[in-house]
Parts: sequence; C-alpha cells; structure tokens
Amino acid sequence: MKFDFQLSSDEKSPPPMGLIVLQVDETIEGEFREAFRASKNQIFVTRIPSGLEVTAETLTSMEQHITASAKLLPQSREFSVIGYGCTSASAIIGSEKISKLIKFGCNTRKVTNPLLAATEYAKHIGVKKLALLSPYIEEVNTPLRKAFANNGLSTEAFGTFGEGKEEKVARISEKSTTEAAISLGKNKSIEAVFISCTNLRTFNCLEKIADSIKKPVFSSNQSLAWHMRELSSQKR
Repeated sequence: MKFDFQLSSDEKSPPPMGLIVLQVDETIEGEFREAFRASKNQIFVTRIPSGLEVTAETLTSMEQHITASAKLLPQSREFSVIGYGCTSASAIIGSEKISKLIKFGCNTRKVTNPLLAATEYAKHIGVKKLALLSPYIEEVNTPLRKAFANNGLSTEAFGTFGEGKEEKVARISEKSTTEAAISLGKNKSIEAVFISCTNLRTFNCLEKIADSIKKPVFSSNQSLAWHMRELSSQKR
C-alpha cells in the first residue's frame, strides 16, 4: 500500500551550522555538545582526512580535501556558518583560502576557524597580549605564532608540550594543561591565556585556570563555538 504524504517546512527552524572535523580529532565533538547544549541550531558534522602526526606537511595536505569534505554536508540545506576545526592548519593554509574552499563545497553564508575565532574573541574581550599554550612541535608553532602576530596579537609568553602524535595530544591530561596554563598565565605582561588545538581537552580546565590567574582564558574549541554562535545570529 502506497500512502500520500506532506512535506514539513524548515522555515521556522534556524539555519543549521556545519562543522568540519579532522579524522584524528577525538575531542571537539564532545566539547561542542557541551557548548551548544542549549542551542536550537542543528549542527551537521563531516570529517576531513588528516595525518596521524601534526606536521607542516600533514596540515598543508588537508587543503586538497577541504572542498570534498564540505560537499559531504547535506546539499539540500543552506548553512548559517561552517566551522573548520583545525587551529594549526588554519594558520598554515590561511583563513581566506579555507573559506573559499568550503564555499565551493556547500551553501553557506559564513565560514570560520579556531584561529580566526580566537582573534575575534580576543578583540571581543579587549586583549592583545596572549600567553599561548600549544601541544605542537616547533615547525607548527612558528607559523601559528606568526599568524597571531599578523592579526595584532602578541604571543611572547609561550609554552608547548612538543607532541607530534595526534592520539597523544587527545590524551594529554587536563591536569597537565591546567598546570601549564597557570604557569604561563602568571606572567605579568600578558592579558589572557589562549590554549590552542581542537584535539586538546580544555573545557574542564578554563574556569580553574581563570580563577587561579585572575585573567581571561580561552581555547580553540571555546573560541570556535563562540564565533559560530555569533556569526549564526547575524543577519545575512
């Protein structure tokens, strides 16, 4: 027996958001569930091939997969914003190029990434001198710090775990991150602490660190979620 049916309208629902997640990332989706717990926006997630290690070469290689990954998001929908979930690759590939490649693959008004989001969040809270905590090796740290400098943000206070393997980055303990960030944050010349990498667990650390150093503390995932909410709420 064949039944007739009606189609419901999406007009009353806010346009969905999209998120491109690294194949190796084990952290961002869980932290985004926390960040968007009260949100009415749907978030569609797609993955992008990424290396087991974080190097300049593996990060650069993602460029050729960005459009294809964006095409795996529902083609029937217009997205309010797409987030590209990699801080270090955003520094190496560049925000403008990432935006163009994503827009080739799906229908979206706006695109952001953790580097761009962190820059905008720093402006939002009125800080320019950051302590930067990174899990990366030096060949990745250098372009990241340069990208922040090009956006008017100082990262003279800097620390790293120096880890290249993604599976280890995802398992760096929150205790280690908290202690390292507090140590950096005690520097009297800095105004805030930024913790980089979407694969590094930070959501349970941010408040503890801020309470200890009495300064703002933000991270890749926190910044990206904040910026996506901001962009999604803006009119076309």
